[in-house]
Amino acid sequence: MPDDLRKDVLKGIRWLLLKGNENLDDSRNEQKRLQAALELNRPLAIAYYMKEDLRSLWNWDDKETAEWHLDSWREMAKASKIPMLIKFANTLSAHQSGILSYFDHRISTGPLEGTNNKIKTMKRQAYGFRDMDFFKLKIMGIHETKYALVG
Repeated sequence: MPDDLRKDVLKGIRWLLLKGNENLDDSRNEQKRLQAALELNRPLAIAYYMKEDLRSLWNWDDKETAEWHLDSWREMAKASKIPMLIKFANTLSAHQSGILSYFDHRISTGPLEGTNNKIKTMKRQAYGFRDMDFFKLKIMGIHETKYALVG
């Protein structure tokens, strides 16, 4: 395939690679565009399908099955011979106990991370606060607003 055609197929594909397969928009022809890009680049296709497989880890009901899934995923990553996947598999090994602790408690730090991000944004927008008590009140305001909308 000519390089110009390859570039046209791969242009804008990054965001499609990051999307979950279930979130691809048929009206925008995203499934077809993604499939065309994956056919052009075998390592990219392997990485994409392995990403989708790893996402399914969170669907298991028990910790033992999830551990089996994670172990087998790491073995597949090493067998792929793709350096970035091998590196990521090693990172998963280092964090395995933390990842699997999700199956003990079924909670996520997502809401906490979101609040921390809002605080950092507020701090950047203000270029620092001279009055720390006012800054604390602003933080509490974020907390109050969030839970007023939920409750």
